[in-house]
Amino acid sequence: MNYQELLERNSKKRTKCIVYTRVMGYHRPVESFNIGKKGEHKERIKFVESKNCL
Repeated sequence: MNYQELLERNSKKRTKCIVYTRVMGYHRPVESFNIGKKGEHKERIKFVESKNCL
């Protein structure tokens, strides 16, 4: 079964996911951003803390 068939098969179970990000001290949904800000959000590098930080 390929990815497209899997999505179609489970389409009734899916719900919309709203992604929030922190901007200037406030949490805002990414879907409300303009085109430029959405592009900037996609280019961000996610921080991953290493376990050996001590």
